[in-house]
Amino acid sequence: MKRKGQLFVVSAPSGAGKTTLCNMLLKEFSNLSYSISYTTRAPRSKEVHGRDYFFIDALEFESMILKGGFMEYAKVHGYLYGTSKNAVLKSLELGRDILLDIDVQGAMKIKQETSLGVYIFINPPSMEVLHRRLYDRNDTPEDNIELRLKNAEIELAQFVNYDYVVENDILEAAYKQISSIYIAETCRCALLDVKDGRLQF
Repeated sequence: MKRKGQLFVVSAPSGAGKTTLCNMLLKEFSNLSYSISYTTRAPRSKEVHGRDYFFIDALEFESMILKGGFMEYAKVHGYLYGTSKNAVLKSLELGRDILLDIDVQGAMKIKQETSLGVYIFINPPSMEVLHRRLYDRNDTPEDNIELRLKNAEIELAQFVNYDYVVENDILEAAYKQISSIYIAETCRCALLDVKDGRLQF
């Protein structure tokens, strides 16, 4: 059956494990594609331009804003992040499901401006666990870790604006929940291509 693509928006405080869960979804479901964000921050170790992010400078980012190239953009932890509007809409029209791994600010901008999207919030089991995970990653300057922890207090209060909340304490259990959400949401009748009361094949 032909159907429209579905947009999945996943957010979490830094260190909650959303990127790990998103990568697991992408590996299992072939019709799900990752929307690569643009950012002005420098790549971390093992991050690759065009795979993890499009790493650009502030001048190029501002140029894209002026041209209306972003579905959403925000300044997070001192850096700019944005989602390409054309890339997302084109994929949805082709029936591809799209996954956005973005911050709370960006997610709420999309939710306010469009009816698109299934919104999933990844919750850490505690602030203590979040603190430990950020330090254990060993890829972020200490002053930026403190900023991320401070921002996490604000971000955690935003879960009420999402459709689903998944607590990432035990990874396997959290993945079972988020993958079940994906399967259920892609079966929605509203996504099906219907013409003259008939399903299109």
